[in-house]
Amino acid sequence: MDDTQPESRFAAADRAAEANELHRPVAIEDGVVTRPAGEHTATVQDYLRHLRAQGLGCVPEPLGVEDGVERLGFIEGADGGEGWYHQHTDQGLASAARLLRTIHDAGVGWTPPEDAVWGAVPVAGEGVVPCHGDPGPWNFIWRDNEAVALIDWDYLHPAPRVTDVAYALHWFAPLRSDEHALEWHHFPVVPDRAARARTFVEAYGDLPDFDVADAVIARIRAVIRLRADLAARGVEPQRTWVADGAEQLDLEEIAWIEEHRGEL
Repeated sequence: MDDTQPESRFAAADRAAEANELHRPVAIEDGVVTRPAGEHTATVQDYLRHLRAQGLGCVPEPLGVEDGVERLGFIEGADGGEGWYHQHTDQGLASAARLLRTIHDAGVGWTPPEDAVWGAVPVAGEGVVPCHGDPGPWNFIWRDNEAVALIDWDYLHPAPRVTDVAYALHWFAPLRSDEHALEWHHFPVVPDRAARARTFVEAYGDLPDFDVADAVIARIRAVIRLRADLAARGVEPQRTWVADGAEQLDLEEIAWIEEHRGEL
C-alpha cells in the first residue's frame, strides 16, 4: 500500500468535518441550540415532540423554526469527536444500543404529518420505525461512558430497525480497517469487532436474524446514493464531500468488509 494513502484518507475526513461546520453552523446560547433548517426540519420537530410527549428526555426539545433557523433545547454532555472515547467500553457500547432501541420503540406510535418530508429515502421491510439515519457515536450525547441522548435528526426516515442498527455497527464495532480503528476511533488496540457487534445487537434486543456484513454494506451503499443525490442538487456539505472523493472511500470500506466478512 502506498505509504501516503492513510494520511490522505484522514485529511479527507478532516475536510469533510470542516465542510460540515461551514455549511451547517451550530450555535449554543442560554441552553438553546440554533442551526440551519431544511425542508425536513418541520417533520423532525414533529417527531421530536412525539418522543418528548412519551417522556423521553434523550432527544432534544423542539423549540420551533423561524426565518430558516431551527431551535432546539441543549443537552449537556460529550458529543462529536469526543464520542469515540466513551463507546470503547462494553458499557458505552451497550448503552447506545439500548438508547436506540428505546427511541425506536417510542416512535412506533407516531403519525407523521401528511406533508412529511424525509431526510433520507424511506425503506420498506420488516419492523419499520422512524429511523435516525445517522446513529454514529458522534451523534450520541455521552456522560461517563453512557449514551444519554441522540441528536441531529436530519436524516429521519421510515425504515426497518435493522437499517439504523447496521449503520451503528459500521461505526461502533467498527466494521472498518485496523488503521481506522486505531487512528480514527482511538482504540488503544484493535478491538474484537465480532464481539462488539454481538454486544450491540444483544443490548438492542429482539431483532430478526440478519447477516451483519450484508446489512452494513447495504447501508453504506444507501449512504452513497443519498449523498450523490443531495450533491447533484447542490446541497452542502454533500456536494463538497462528493467532490473530495467520499464515494471512493466508502467503496474501499465495502471492499474491506467483503475481505474480512469471515471475521465479523
